[in-house]
Amino acid sequence: MKLLRKIYYGLTPNLRFCVRRIFYLPYDAFVFLFKKRDPLIPPRGMIFIGSGDFVKQGNHLAELVKTYTHLRPDDRILDIGCGIGRLAVPLTKYLSKDGIYEGFDIVQFGIDWCIKNITSRYPNFHFKCVSLKNDLYNLNTRDEAKSFVFPYPKDYFDCVVLTSVFTHMMPDDVENYLRQIALTLKEGGRCLATFFIINQEVKNAMDKNEIGFKFNYSYGNYHLMHSSVKEANVAFDENFLYAMVANCGLSVESMHRGSWSNGANALDFQDVVILKKKGIPGADGNLR
Repeated sequence: MKLLRKIYYGLTPNLRFCVRRIFYLPYDAFVFLFKKRDPLIPPRGMIFIGSGDFVKQGNHLAELVKTYTHLRPDDRILDIGCGIGRLAVPLTKYLSKDGIYEGFDIVQFGIDWCIKNITSRYPNFHFKCVSLKNDLYNLNTRDEAKSFVFPYPKDYFDCVVLTSVFTHMMPDDVENYLRQIALTLKEGGRCLATFFIINQEVKNAMDKNEIGFKFNYSYGNYHLMHSSVKEANVAFDENFLYAMVANCGLSVESMHRGSWSNGANALDFQDVVILKKKGIPGADGNLR
């Protein structure tokens, strides 16, 4: 598995996408020719957001969002790094016509698929492609996440979701996104985000080889799994991350250890963090 991951990360983003399409081509062709395919389930070769069952993972994520952010059918939700609609698809059965879903991602073909297959059926579901540089997914631009301004009104969303997004971002990028989330969330709104979070207990477990998912390259407050593809997997020190969250006008409502670090009763593979908007930091650094 480690060797395959090393080979995979040695490819360019476009080559990774091509390899996946070719690998799953026989299966996708069989489904297309001989099975009745659900139009809201993308071909396997187009799914670039991780392994596992697309439908099962989407339903699981939707339940986490409903349970831990208290999302209601009429709410407005922002799905950052929406991929190819894994969360959007189950939410089409939950959000009412008065509810609003907004999603953006840096991979164009995923957004194109979502617009064609989801927005065409559910006009209150909107998708945008934002081309930002990322070692894992997009090398076709110089625009960076650390300077990106979310294209949404202030105090607009009841809920924001990021799954396996901050695990592919550098600290400056994460800080900007946290500030943008604080600006666009309503007062009291919640954000469900996943991370790899390291504290002394986790460090000790990695040193003892009790954790198979290791971050061997340390850069102070953050750690990388691969030095050549920085944003393949990024972990953050717990105290550093929590301080950054507070400085951006958010508070940590709860944190649930993931199965990656042998967390008891894990909600997901990655650590699940529930953030709540506590105020917007002004130019003087004070919350208002």
